[in-house]
Formats: sequence, C-alpha cells, structure tokens
Amino acid sequence: MSTGTTTVGEAPLEHLGYAPWSKKKAAIWLLSIVAVLVGISIWGGNVAIVFCLLIALMLTGIPVSIALGLTVLMFLFLLTHVPVEAVALKLFTGIEKFEIMAIPFFILAGGFLTRGGVAKRMITFATTLVGHFHGGLALAGIIACAMFALVCGSSVATVAAIGSILLPAMVKQGYPMKFGAGVIITAGSLGILMLPSIPKVIYAISTNTSIGALFVAGLFPGLLLTFMLCTTTWYLAKKNGYPRLQRATLREIFAAFRDSIWGLLLVVIIIGGIYSGLFTATEAAAMSAVYSFFIAVFVYKDLPLSGVPKVLLTSAALSAMLLYIITNATLFSFLMAHENIPQQMADWMLGQHLGKVEFLAIVNVLLLLAGNVMEPSSIILVFAPILHPTAIRLGIDSVHFGILIDANMEVGLCHPPVGLNLYVASGISKMKITELAVAVLPWLATMLVFLVIVTYWPDLSLWLPRAMGMMK
Repeated sequence: MSTGTTTVGEAPLEHLGYAPWSKKKAAIWLLSIVAVLVGISIWGGNVAIVFCLLIALMLTGIPVSIALGLTVLMFLFLLTHVPVEAVALKLFTGIEKFEIMAIPFFILAGGFLTRGGVAKRMITFATTLVGHFHGGLALAGIIACAMFALVCGSSVATVAAIGSILLPAMVKQGYPMKFGAGVIITAGSLGILMLPSIPKVIYAISTNTSIGALFVAGLFPGLLLTFMLCTTTWYLAKKNGYPRLQRATLREIFAAFRDSIWGLLLVVIIIGGIYSGLFTATEAAAMSAVYSFFIAVFVYKDLPLSGVPKVLLTSAALSAMLLYIITNATLFSFLMAHENIPQQMADWMLGQHLGKVEFLAIVNVLLLLAGNVMEPSSIILVFAPILHPTAIRLGIDSVHFGILIDANMEVGLCHPPVGLNLYVASGISKMKITELAVAVLPWLATMLVFLVIVTYWPDLSLWLPRAMGMMK
C-alpha cells in the first residue's frame, strides 16, 4: 500500500532535503532539457547524438548500466548498419578478460574481512598508536581506515566496517556525531586508493594498463591523504577541545599489533606476490579471498562456518551487478570505437592547443561533475576510454592518469547526491544526507587540495612502481 511518500531509490525525498516539484514546473524543465539535447544533437553530429541519448536516458531515472546498453542499441540499429550478431558477440567477448576475475575475488575478500573481526583489531591497534593525541579516537579511525584499505579495495566496505564500530564509540567518548561521521566518510574513501582497488581493476581493463603497477602506485598517495586527513582532524579536535585517550604502553601497542598481524599480513601477500612474480594481480585477488576466509573463520573465529554462505551470496550479488555494468559499458566502448569518438575527441582537444596543465584541470572538473550523477565504476567505464587517448598523446603516463581518476572518484563518494559513503554513514549514524554533506566539508576541502597535488606531482604515484621494476 502506498504511503504517499516520494522516494529516490530507497531514501525519501524529505530525508534527502528535497521538496517535490509541481507537475507544471517539472514539465517545463523536461521540455527545456529535451529542446537543448535535440539542438546539441543536430549541431554536433554522431558524437553529440551518442552522449545526448545517454544523458536523456539517465535523466529518466534509468540505471546507468541500462542507459549505456540502450544508447548503444538505439544508435547502432537506427543510425548504422552494424549486424545484430556483432553486438551479441561483443556482449560475451567483452567480459572474457582474465583480469575481470579480480573483481569478484576482491569483493569476496572484503566480505570476509568486514565480518571476520579484522576491522575491530585494526581499530584497537590504531588507537594504541595515536589515541593520546587531540581527537585520538578520530585519528585512530583514519589510521584504521588506511589499514583496512590496504587489504580491502572498497570504500563502502571500509566505511561500513570501521564506521559501525567506531562511530558509537566516539559518541560515547563525547565527540559530536557529525564530527565522527565526517571523519569516517572521507577516510573511508581510502578504500579505493590504497593497494587493491576495484576501480583500479576497471580502469586497467578499460585502458590496458598494468593492474599491478596501479595497485602499488596508490600507496604513497594514500599515505599522503591519510596524513592530510589526520592533520585536519587533529586541528579541529584541538580547536574544539575534543577528548584524548591515555597514552598506551609499549606492551599494549605490541599486544594490539600482534592481535592485528593476521590482517596486516595480507598486504605482504599482495605486494610480495606481485613483486616477486609469484602470481599476477588477478591471482593475488584470489589469494586474498582464500586468506581472508582462513583468518575470519579459523584464526579470529568471528565468522562461524554457518555465516559463510551469506557472505558468498552477498558477494555474488554485488559481483553480478558490477559485471552487468561492465558488460553494458563494453558495448558503449564498442560504439565509441566504431564511430572513432575517442580519436575525434583527442584531435579536437589537441586542436585547442591544450597543454598538460590545462587538460588535467579540465579532466578534474569533468570527473568531479560526473561524480554528482554517476557512481565510480560507471564514470571510469564511460570516461576512461575517451580521455585516455588524449592523455597518452600529451605524454601523461597511463598509471598516473589512473591514480588521478581514482582520486576524483574518492571525492565523488563523499558528497551528494550519489556519494555512496554518505548513504552508508547515514545508515550508521541516523543523520540526514544534508547534515552529513555539511559535516564532511572540512575534510572534503582537504581532499580537493590532495587532488591538486596528485594531479601535478606524477612522481608521487610513479616512483614506487618504477623502483619495483613494474614500469619504465
């Protein structure tokens, strides 16, 4: 039975801070948008038609993955002579790449790590290290998010795992809920920047970039962002007089480290295995899943064997969703290649005499705007094949460009209307999205400064993979 409440997805409009429009106002806006899109299509040719079709379908509320597929089918069947068989074949061949197997394995590893007691032991260890500083529990949350990010590969999983434990503890210690939520939302974004990362795998597949090099390249930028977020948190905590904990003894630090060592060893397995050539990045993902299962069930014993099927089912559902997005995005990439759109875009941008500085600034603005309406996987699958050729022709390293895109995705996860970290934190804190959007502002400003640093300091990302011989 309908309750009369207007919703967006699962969240009421009132909860998001929006008021529904009248039918007349909505009709005027819709007709205006249609007129603009039709005008752009007539003026811009096939390139404009493709993107106007995609935007129009997305504005109707259709999920991005379905909008990508429908755009391809409508364009190919109405405006080209591409046979249906070629489209069907591309649907299957697009996900035959061995590297794609890394995605379900990392999702499964994240499921075991989240439910297996790894997060709470990392929080305890981080608290013994930095708890005695101003805002010690908040600083411990950031450090714990960084540790969890080293082994997880998902921002949403990081926010859920760390936030569900730390936010109630921070409120109990006397921190405002909005302060704790702001810390966890932004620190949770480290989940896609540090070593393993699902967006990095998707970027690597889209641009034929080394997954191993991308994993390692995110380590130093992740450490820098961790330090910057800690600095902002410490300043705000000291300014507002937030509590600090008693300094831990060396015995307590060692005991906490020993308790968390099983989770941290996963970092050694991932880096050591890839660097030594023992296994590829995809095989490292499989090893992560097996190892995470082992420590969750048999070492920490926080996850009983009876709980394993639920983790498998949840991971399978999330993997299927991502693979469906990738399949439709592969079709979209096929359309762009068929119409030579990436090269046309590259020729146009180079014809504007853009240098590296100007091009990277435009890329950042474009990706930040896209983050308002799309989630990270869809953004990467749509924009990476378009922007990557221009970046390469301008002499921008593919690995550096991937980390830059990753940093933009971090920002998008932390602001409305589709910032996934906000929705996870809202479920934990019971705060409105509009309240959380204000709460994250100090840390969001820090992340924008970090984005500029990553953009124009390529060696921050490239030094480590070069030193390890993963790239020239």
